[in-house]
Amino acid sequence: MPNTQSSKKRLRQNGKLRLRNRATKSNMRSTIRSVREAAKEGDAEKAQTAFRIAVKKLDQAASKNVIHKNAAARTKSRLSKLVKEAGAKA
Repeated sequence: MPNTQSSKKRLRQNGKLRLRNRATKSNMRSTIRSVREAAKEGDAEKAQTAFRIAVKKLDQAASKNVIHKNAAARTKSRLSKLVKEAGAKA
C-alpha cells in the first residue's frame, strides 16, 4: 500500500487510466475484428465502412499512447490490404 499522499494519488490515477486504456483497446480490437470478418465474408462495402471506423479507433488509441504509432500504422496497412483484396474478389 502507498504511504505518501502523492503515491496514493498516483495509485488512484493509475487505476482510472488502466480502465480507460482497457476500454479503448477493447473497442479498437472489436472494430478490427469486424473488418476482418467482413473481408472474410467477401462483403466489400461492409468491410470498407468498418475499415474507416477501425482507422479512426486505431488513430485515437495511438494518440493516447495506448498502442505505439507504428503498431497502428502497421495494423491499418494490413487491414487496408485485406479490404482491397475483398473488393477485388467482389
